[in-house]
Amino acid sequence: MPQIQDKDRIYSFFRPLVDGMFRLSYRRYKVVGKEYLPKDGAYIYAPNHSNALCDALAVLGIDHQRKVFVARADIFHNPKVAWLLNGLKIMPIRRMRDGIDEVRHNDDTMQRAVDTLGAGVPFCILPEGTHRPKHSLLPLNKGIFRIALQANEQYRDKFPIYIVPVGLEYGDYFHLWDSLLIQIGDPINVTQFVVDAKREWVKQHGEEMTEPQLILALREELTKRMQSLILYVPDDDNYEQNWEQMKANRPDLFADMDKPVLTDKTRIVLLIALLPLFLLSLIPTAPLWILTLIIRHKIKDPAFHNSVQYLIQFILIPLSLFMVYPFWAFVQEYLYQLRKIN
Repeated sequence: MPQIQDKDRIYSFFRPLVDGMFRLSYRRYKVVGKEYLPKDGAYIYAPNHSNALCDALAVLGIDHQRKVFVARADIFHNPKVAWLLNGLKIMPIRRMRDGIDEVRHNDDTMQRAVDTLGAGVPFCILPEGTHRPKHSLLPLNKGIFRIALQANEQYRDKFPIYIVPVGLEYGDYFHLWDSLLIQIGDPINVTQFVVDAKREWVKQHGEEMTEPQLILALREELTKRMQSLILYVPDDDNYEQNWEQMKANRPDLFADMDKPVLTDKTRIVLLIALLPLFLLSLIPTAPLWILTLIIRHKIKDPAFHNSVQYLIQFILIPLSLFMVYPFWAFVQEYLYQLRKIN
């Protein structure tokens, strides 16, 4: 019986289009740290989760390897959607909010994830468990660590298991045409971490380390590494104030992604001069804009807006044989510059 991590002709056919359209959705797009990807073992991607489906697409586009993902189980209830998601190599995972009886079904998903790693295919799970458009991190769920430890138990004599932290930093959570920085961090060698942590625990406490204690140690280490890869702001009552300070003192890598090229005065002059071309460009792109606005209006969670826009672009722009893309890109750039006026 075919497994989700196996090669698939339909997947292979559409994959370049998925990656290409995602790349064309951002005016500035950069991947940093690919040299950190392990060459001697299996690994699990652990990105922050701030922009719905776009987060998974960002990890997918890091390289050309097949990757297997998980998504919340409730979206698999529709058989057609479930068939499509399986074709995209996405498996269901239950969350505590789905009820304890549902969570028990995760054993099968975890074993499939372990099998994926055993086949040498990278696996990705968003350890926060839910998306939130903030420059912060929610507490990491235990699922990623249980999968890593289970895979380590099964394969540690053959190859090491790694968790690769990934930082996704978006210039705008609610408008697709902006910047995206994908930063890959130093991976956790889970196989070595387990040996070292257990040895140190026995030395300090005189007793064996339990699995919950090991999970807690892994969680603390992964949280620290993920925080270092984003513009991390503690999620407290001073979040907005701290974020404004962070923006004013961003490290060069982050600042370069959103470095202003035009002054406001120049920007306004150009926008006025190009207004006729903007209005003309709205005509061939009207179907995309109308459909995007209608669906976005129906979706209450604004964090899904970018994902909706991407899916519409993915379908309609190739159907136009990419003839509409130059007009679409121009309209997007015009609106981007309009948003940037202080």
